Amino acid sequence: MNTYTAEQLAEILGKHKAWLDDEEGGERANLSGANLSDANLRDANLRGAYLSGANLSDANLRGANLRGAYLSDANLSDANLRGANLRGAYLSDANLSDANLSDANLSGANLSDANLRDANLSGANLSGAYLSGANLSDANLSDANLSGANLSDANLSDANLSGANLSDANLSGANLSDIRELWGASGNGREIKSLQCGTYAVTYTATHMQIGCQIHEISEWWAFSPAQIDRMDNQATAWWGVWKPILETIISSAPAEPGGIEPESESEAA
Repeated sequence: MNTYTAEQLAEILGKHKAWLDDEEGGERANLSGANLSDANLRDANLRGAYLSGANLSDANLRGANLRGAYLSDANLSDANLRGANLRGAYLSDANLSDANLSDANLSGANLSDANLRDANLSGANLSGAYLSGANLSDANLSDANLSGANLSDANLSDANLSGANLSDANLSGANLSDIRELWGASGNGREIKSLQCGTYAVTYTATHMQIGCQIHEISEWWAFSPAQIDRMDNQATAWWGVWKPILETIISSAPAEPGGIEPESESEAA
């Protein structure tokens, strides 16, 4: 795995800029397989660069331009990509676990089978992104734009989807078990459904329902006593008396489609 000094990186970036500007002496950056762990690439322009298989763990790529870059199989674990432009980037099989991708632009990016476990994607633009088979368990997707994204067979267990926009998203086969937060999320009308019921926004999957800040299994909601509802919010008891039968009717007549089956743990698979 090649390593580079700060001076060598600066030279590569300079030639890449010249290539982007069609200037003489320009050369497209090829950092495939490079060891760039802990590198400071803040605000760097790597649009269309080759970075497949590179080690960018703990790298500072805040505000970097990686539009259309080739990052398949790259290691970006713990990297800072806040506000980075990854529009149309190729990130299939990349390791982005624990990475900070808040407010990043990933629209149209290919993240198939990528590892995004525990990643911070709050406020990120993932519209039209391809996330089939991606691991998004424990990821923070609050206020993320996932409209039109392909999340088929993705793992969203324990993910935070509060305020996320999932309109027209493909969630077929996705693991939606034990989602941490759905408050204020806009569903796709199939696996995740949302509606406004007077005071409270209601979002539900095939197994869980969030009302206000409370998320529980649907069967648990139906079994709660008035006293338990009152302990959640002392203003909710009267609301629940009116809306419980209405919600029971809505969910029984228009249930959310079930997602995928929760993946086996390593010990079970062994």
